Amino acid sequence: MLIIPAIDLKLGACVRLRQGDMDQSTVYSDDPVATASQWVDAGCQRLHVVDLDGAFAGKPENKDAVSGIVAAHPDLPVQLGGGVRDLATVEAYLDLGLRWVIIGTQAVKEPAFVSEACRLFPDQIIVGVDAKDGWVATEGWAQASTVSATEVVKRFAGDGVSSVVYTDIGRDGMLSGVNIEATAALARDTGCPVIASGGLKGMDDVHALLQVEQDGVIGGITGRAIYEGTLDLAAAISLTKAPR
Repeated sequence: MLIIPAIDLKLGACVRLRQGDMDQSTVYSDDPVATASQWVDAGCQRLHVVDLDGAFAGKPENKDAVSGIVAAHPDLPVQLGGGVRDLATVEAYLDLGLRWVIIGTQAVKEPAFVSEACRLFPDQIIVGVDAKDGWVATEGWAQASTVSATEVVKRFAGDGVSSVVYTDIGRDGMLSGVNIEATAALARDTGCPVIASGGLKGMDDVHALLQVEQDGVIGGITGRAIYEGTLDLAAAISLTKAPR
């Protein structure tokens, strides 16, 4: 089980949103590299980065900050989403040193793009599924679709997607607890490894994630909880490594 710290970038700063609303952002740091170093020092084994501006613009908008993080920590596996709409962007990010690129909006709008990306960049493509009231949302969560998370993921069953990041938008940034039931169900129903995102508050959530690890839930992303101190990242990582 991976406990993955998140760095959400807006205008080059580390922020957290509430339920994906760009007008409800809290700035936690104007130094993304220093923030990444803080989580590395706590023992993180993977970092989750989101280009929030890119998600709305449809193209990379915080590449300098991403470059700085990767340059400072070349051995840290980093996954990034936000604004990935074409193969050139995927290739550019991977050439930069990212381990995985997350495709969200285009996974819904253009499934063939994901299939082609998986073919060209094996085991380096993650599908980002962001759900609001059970329906997948796109364009930085600004638009609701008419397809379910399970429908989206099953489209790529044979393409070699590395994993799925499943975000419950209603819980994101709210410290209201992970949607364990929906996350585990998605993993069971699709057979794809799933990373939970949205709502992780404290150690109770980490214990709950461990209980569904056998269902195919391989990790949980934490943002606001580690920035505001409701979760001790080092303690959470230690718990996941403890014999069970």
